[in-house]
Amino acid sequence: MRSVWESRFRNLVPTRSLCEQPPGLDGVETNGTTNMIEHSPPQTELQDRITGTLLGLAAGDRIGGPLQFALCLAESLIENAGLNRSDVFRRYLAWYRDGAFDTGTVASRVLSLAHAGTPADSAVTQVDRELDGLTAGCNPAHRVAPIAMALTIPDESVAEAALQEAALTHHHRLAGDAAAAVAVLCRTLIRGASWEAALAHAAQDRLPEIRATLEPTESGRLAPSGFAPETLQAAVQLVNRAAGFQDALVASLHFAGGANYAPVLVGAIGGARWGAGQIPASELAHCTDLQRTTRIAHKFGHAAKQNPQGDRDV
Repeated sequence: MRSVWESRFRNLVPTRSLCEQPPGLDGVETNGTTNMIEHSPPQTELQDRITGTLLGLAAGDRIGGPLQFALCLAESLIENAGLNRSDVFRRYLAWYRDGAFDTGTVASRVLSLAHAGTPADSAVTQVDRELDGLTAGCNPAHRVAPIAMALTIPDESVAEAALQEAALTHHHRLAGDAAAAVAVLCRTLIRGASWEAALAHAAQDRLPEIRATLEPTESGRLAPSGFAPETLQAAVQLVNRAAGFQDALVASLHFAGGANYAPVLVGAIGGARWGAGQIPASELAHCTDLQRTTRIAHKFGHAAKQNPQGDRDV
């Protein structure tokens, strides 16, 4: 299955990129000694992990498409104080009409059909038929981080929100289930749980193929593919082996080569685990949309400071 997947569903070559080297890091302060991101005013640990989730995703995304999806989702979550699927899809479609890139084959085709007038749900099922069911890509997992960051979504509703969001473009259950696992894993790490406890919690109620990827022990050879279970397994193992954020990200970039798959998840998960304060500014130097990304990340962090429990049952 992997060979079929890799031959037909690798990322599209971007026509333009948000990952060109900018002259500076607008909107981000760095410490001259450690070259780590600094925040003013200082953040709580909860805020640091929330902002780290999105900034980590940006650090891992070396082409730009996953980050743009995530920013569309994040801005919708902020403006609607929760998940509004219609609004999220409108934002994705607006970005598509504005010249989206690096969207992946599945999402690109869905958005193309929707742009031509096909209802969104019909477009998703049509694309699944066209691609013979090979719609279990990692795109939903790549973009799901803001759901983990949005404490207006109760902890117990994070997985369902991720599943609903994934279904906007991807019909295959594994695509949605991988996204749900990433969202719960990041939310649990944001809440301050240990790595092992977060993995165990993320595995609850997931499909067998996804549960198997969340084992902290080494389990066979890793594949640098865009098939959602393989992408998630690689990301989990790379974060599991690492001593810190930069260690994990550098290892993932070396592992992935030119593929923009595992590093995106390593960035988001690593950011949730270790926080924004452990992300070197140099790892964000490629992102020209950093000012917008930082602003959005801090909005989630500010909301968490105002109401750190969010809508969690306590």
